Amino acid sequence: MKRRVVLRRVAEIEFDNSIDYYEKEREGLGKEFRAVIEQYFQRIADNPEWFPKVRGEARRAVVIRRFPFAIHFLIEPERIVILSVFHTSRNPEQLKYK
Repeated sequence: MKRRVVLRRVAEIEFDNSIDYYEKEREGLGKEFRAVIEQYFQRIADNPEWFPKVRGEARRAVVIRRFPFAIHFLIEPERIVILSVFHTSRNPEQLKYK
């Protein structure tokens, strides 16, 4: 069953801030970043069990195309909840979904 993807507010802020950061670095780069992350959201929605559990029921999808990010999420009966869109150079202790 395909579930819809929703972002927690903190994940939405992280995602938006990262888009803005990349767009300021180079025009169009923020749009590329958005497209890559949204492709991963689709992969997660299509096959959420493919991704390993990393903390309790939270799972992680590591983005391997161009942008070093990890997407943390939960599988719920009718939706996928994105907990964090997290740059991998950041300290994992900063994860806000604990």
